[in-house]
Amino acid sequence: MTQPQNEPFLLGCHLSIAKGFDRSVDEAEKLGNRVLQLFTHSPSIWRIKPLSDDVVSRFRTRRSASSVERLVVHTMYLINLASPDEALYERSVNALIEEARRAARLGADALVTHVGAHIGSGTEAGIERIVAAVDRLVGSRIWEDASTLRLLVENTAGAGTTVGASFDEIEAIVSGIGDAGRVGVCLDTCHAFAAGYDLRTGAVVERTLARFDRTVGLDRLELVHLNDSRCSLGGRRDRHEHIGRGEIGTVGLGAIVRHPQLREVPFVLETPKTIDGRPDADRINLAAVRRLRTGEECP
Repeated sequence: MTQPQNEPFLLGCHLSIAKGFDRSVDEAEKLGNRVLQLFTHSPSIWRIKPLSDDVVSRFRTRRSASSVERLVVHTMYLINLASPDEALYERSVNALIEEARRAARLGADALVTHVGAHIGSGTEAGIERIVAAVDRLVGSRIWEDASTLRLLVENTAGAGTTVGASFDEIEAIVSGIGDAGRVGVCLDTCHAFAAGYDLRTGAVVERTLARFDRTVGLDRLELVHLNDSRCSLGGRRDRHEHIGRGEIGTVGLGAIVRHPQLREVPFVLETPKTIDGRPDADRINLAAVRRLRTGEECP
């Protein structure tokens, strides 16, 4: 099934801020993207460099003059909102609140977060901890001041004791939040596939999305991380692959980007940055997705 050529397609990829926040907007425009996802600092260390007023002002000015319609901030990888360890839990909750503060300063539309692992305390206990953590965020002054920012809970691949691999767990988290009016879901295709949700054909994509709708609700789906998977179905490993070069393939990914119920949902690629030894992987992967969307390469 082809889509109208002039149909809006909110597509982008995760880009680096290594050369400056405003330069990430330059790169997004160079790639023809309407969505930009970024980290506001190194995602693998706790120490966070403050955002200066000058950096924020230059970024917001550059974005306002650009074609970037949606800005998504991804939280650091170290956050564990399900942890039974009090010190790590408190550090994680405070980091989540700080990430929201930074995202709001930059004018982001959404903040995406992984929820963490229960480390042996059990899935139910982990979900309770996650819900309590998000309740603290949405009850904070920072959240009140960030009046348009939305928090998106991302599904996981299910490695180890991570929480959020199943749609049931995602639903339990979101429905458990006291005030979930500005909380939605980010669906990562690689993670879902690794967790056991088949996405390889149009028929199974339809069934998987129907299952998501019955459990979580497609009305809560506000972002798709579109990634192929190096991991096999149900392998529970988070291994992103280039579009069409993994275990999901172009048939399934094409069915996802053309699905009528996902037509207005933003898509962000988190695919590897080099391909066949070349550094232009983003351009190649984005072009492949655009062809899949229009049906020019209908599998």
